[in-house]
Amino acid sequence: MRATAMTAEESRTSFAAPQAILRRSGFAAAAPLFAADLAGARDLPEAEGVVASHGRRLWTEAVRQSDRVADDRFLYWARLTLTARLREWSPAFPLEAEQRAALADRLELASRGHDDLVFPPDDKLLRVIVTGFDPFGLDEDVRRSNPSGAAALSLHGSVLEARGRRAAVRTAIFPTRWRDLGAGMVERALGPHYSPGPGAVAADAVITASQGRAGRFDLQVYNAGMRGAAPDNERVSAPGPVPPAPGSTGPLPEWTVSTLPRRAVLANAEGRFPVHDNTEVTEAVPGAGEPAVRAGGPTPGARVLAGAGGDYVSNEVAYRNTLLRDATGRDIPAGHVLTPVLEVGSPDPEVLSTPDFERDRADIVEQLRAIVETALEG
Repeated sequence: MRATAMTAEESRTSFAAPQAILRRSGFAAAAPLFAADLAGARDLPEAEGVVASHGRRLWTEAVRQSDRVADDRFLYWARLTLTARLREWSPAFPLEAEQRAALADRLELASRGHDDLVFPPDDKLLRVIVTGFDPFGLDEDVRRSNPSGAAALSLHGSVLEARGRRAAVRTAIFPTRWRDLGAGMVERALGPHYSPGPGAVAADAVITASQGRAGRFDLQVYNAGMRGAAPDNERVSAPGPVPPAPGSTGPLPEWTVSTLPRRAVLANAEGRFPVHDNTEVTEAVPGAGEPAVRAGGPTPGARVLAGAGGDYVSNEVAYRNTLLRDATGRDIPAGHVLTPVLEVGSPDPEVLSTPDFERDRADIVEQLRAIVETALEG
């Protein structure tokens, strides 16, 4: 099969700011090394090995660098340079469209930490999963970072203290793309930690996070089973009800609810930014005309259109996560945290970072760490 055209998301890698981010981080070397190894693959199994190893290397290096600076943009732009190289690759052996797509999927999962959601075999440990997101809104400012993704890199492998026990944290990052969610990425990543196979142990908490409003954290209480019309990072819109995961049957609920210990978090999670218990929803009430925003949660009989975090990709991950909790009957902390907005803060497109930007990101990451630790204490 011949190579395919780059996506809108991949095409942004040629812009000056992403290229500068890659150079300054050392991740610029990832794409040519990947392309060289891919060109040497003699068959599909060798190509699969190349894709998996380079994806894991990106994730491992991004986590390692987060000890110095938790910048999710390094990983984000490096991954896209690799997926673009994979898309344009012309192998020396026959490659069907489905096989190329499977290689791309393997690269995504390996470079997002989904392969690394593995806990030590210690029954005394609490097992905690925290997920973040890619940057978004890049057509407005291609320099943007997502603090939830930065926090995921910083928290991966951490050991916290809660309930007199040690808590091992494993993290992953989700894409800001509708197609991945419809294909079951959330269920594949988080499902095994709600309903583990033989010999495995389930997670004790699964907390998803994304960027929310300026100057505040929000605990998103209600998650809507609805997508809005906003385009994703590939400039694709997919409005309508959240589609069921592949292989599932039956209607999905209008909404799901957080089981994070919100009172404890509000009372005890220290940090620079205020934390709000956000029960807001946007709903359509039969006979009431236009959709209305309701501060106290869903009205009986109403159709929930958006949660506190809106109706974007992050709301859907929150919805799918808590849907997994309900489907498996797990009584654990599971919910969504919205971080403050993070902006570079300079109108100069050549400025990739400012002191305020670095300070804000570091403070958000540390406060999210405190929220996770407090949520475990209950």
